[in-house]
Amino acid sequence: MQLFYSADLNPQTTTATFPKDESKHIVKVLRKNEGAILDFTDGNGHFYKAEIIQTSASNCKVKILEVIAQKGLPYRLHLAVAPTKLNDRYETFLEKATEIGITEITPIICDHSERKVIKPERYERILQSAMKQSLKAYLPKLNAAIAFKEFVKKHAEQNEQRFIAHCEEDAQRFSLKQKLKPSAPVLILIGPEGDFSPEEIDFALSKGFQPVTLGASRLRTETAAIVAAHSVAFVNSP
Repeated sequence: MQLFYSADLNPQTTTATFPKDESKHIVKVLRKNEGAILDFTDGNGHFYKAEIIQTSASNCKVKILEVIAQKGLPYRLHLAVAPTKLNDRYETFLEKATEIGITEITPIICDHSERKVIKPERYERILQSAMKQSLKAYLPKLNAAIAFKEFVKKHAEQNEQRFIAHCEEDAQRFSLKQKLKPSAPVLILIGPEGDFSPEEIDFALSKGFQPVTLGASRLRTETAAIVAAHSVAFVNSP
């Protein structure tokens, strides 16, 4: 099944017209004609079967035939991950975490961050593409970049499991898998190349975050984030 995405759809939609880029792909690239059946998602938990009723490379129009609700993840996972120096590595994390299953993503700017500016429009496209490729009906929420301490303060009183994954060798840490509780909301902080600073770690611990390790190996930022996403998915698997 080839899945398309439109944020303008909702379960009450009867007809829809798609923007130029999506219309061009459907009509010119895929060569779909009137009467062809397409599959869409709104990114909010619904799949749509639709029939093309007007072919145009600038505004392809469809009639909604069926709406199917997809069950959401059995957990809520929010990963706050520092942007990587090389942008494509962060994009790899976005893609793979979406495929595995994630609810929310926040880029955090840390003391050791070498990249402090992100491209949210490109990141959104990566998330949408990964959602469609993995046939999911839920688009992860991408938040604006925020300073580390501001983010930690904001979440200090939240009712969720809160962890900071860091590499300080002398610190007492537990395995993330040992600490995770199934079905409970989870927030995990993943630092930049060079890890969190000692001051950042102490600050997070003072705000109720638990220190954890993701294994014996020293992982790159994007790898650590993917491992964290998989660990949460594994603990919550049937």
